Amino acid sequence: MDIEVPQLHRSAPAATSIVPEKTDQDHVHVKSKAERHVEVEHHLEARPPLDYSSFRNFWASVTARLRSILSRRFVLALLGGQLVSVCVTSTSVTITELVKRGWHLPATQTLFLYCALFIIYTPFTIYEYGLKGWGHLILKDGWKYFILAAIEYEANYMVVTSYQYTNLLSCILLNAWAIPVCAFFSWIYMKPKYHWTQLAGITICIGGLGMLIASDHLTQGGLTSTSSKLKGDLIMIAGATLYGFNNATKEFLVRKRPLYEVLGQVSMYAMIINAIQASALEHDAMRKATWNGDVIGLLFAFTLALFIFYIVSPLIFRAASSVYLSISILSSDFYGLLFGLGLYRYRPYWLYFIAFTVIILGLITYFWHSTPEEQGELNPQRPDYVEQRRSERNSVPDVERQSD
Repeated sequence: MDIEVPQLHRSAPAATSIVPEKTDQDHVHVKSKAERHVEVEHHLEARPPLDYSSFRNFWASVTARLRSILSRRFVLALLGGQLVSVCVTSTSVTITELVKRGWHLPATQTLFLYCALFIIYTPFTIYEYGLKGWGHLILKDGWKYFILAAIEYEANYMVVTSYQYTNLLSCILLNAWAIPVCAFFSWIYMKPKYHWTQLAGITICIGGLGMLIASDHLTQGGLTSTSSKLKGDLIMIAGATLYGFNNATKEFLVRKRPLYEVLGQVSMYAMIINAIQASALEHDAMRKATWNGDVIGLLFAFTLALFIFYIVSPLIFRAASSVYLSISILSSDFYGLLFGLGLYRYRPYWLYFIAFTVIILGLITYFWHSTPEEQGELNPQRPDYVEQRRSERNSVPDVERQSD
């Protein structure tokens, strides 16, 4: 029996491109509800059905299903998720090393990140929208980005602070709480129809995380006791809750607005909030802190890892979803082992590699039935008021030529 592999619907390249996109409303076709309904129906039929008539046909249908899953969009989302996972591990390691050196300024640490994002994306937004258009953006939508920036910054602050009180493994485990929070708010914003295979994929990934934790327990890696562990765990849970809400909200925004607008606005307000909080809470500690070569190098590595994280994450939001990003990060403990082999002389335990394989299988299972295109509508547009002002400005020469 020949199994026909249908061609999956692919979105525009801007969904997976790191280069800031330019959207021209005059050349974009806005889909009606009927068109979107037909598109969703096409997605539902995109996965080839499984044939249970014989083992040979079943294996052929499974192979066809895997081929339909491993599209270019999915592979990029999978690889991007692992890149983000490496970045998360890098930030965890650098924070741990800074704390060991007695350097703990969580607000100061993240300030460098937001300054870098602001310097790159805010001027580009002004270039695209014009100074007046950017001003209208501040007046009309600035309050939304301010709230999101405040939530994002406080989530980062809580997560970085928790490392002072609890251990690395507890932080990784409790951070998984962001997954159900993110799934809940994604459902509120975009109303995706979660299939049971997606819930199974999340469960498999969390099971892989449990195997990683068990491996650490058996090898006694990173399980140092602390006197204020409960306090650190509670701070991490609060930070993970804010992370889940932030990721779902940011996915909703980047699916409707250009990436440079979202990153530029969030980083600008977060930089202001960060600077105020750092100067209020850490101005004395800044003067007393040690600023040697090791600390500066760790701060640079921390900022670089988070910078890559913030650039790649919105692309995964578009290519897959914020929930998919959250479960991709569960593999960070495996990459923590790779760092530990060189930094802490960890001995690799065989269960680590099985756990990593289980997490990857969970990521594939997540899209076993559903497709990345079904996770939400992707139609990024400039704000209407920016487009109207630009079209009015462009129509002036035409009127003058007609009068001549």
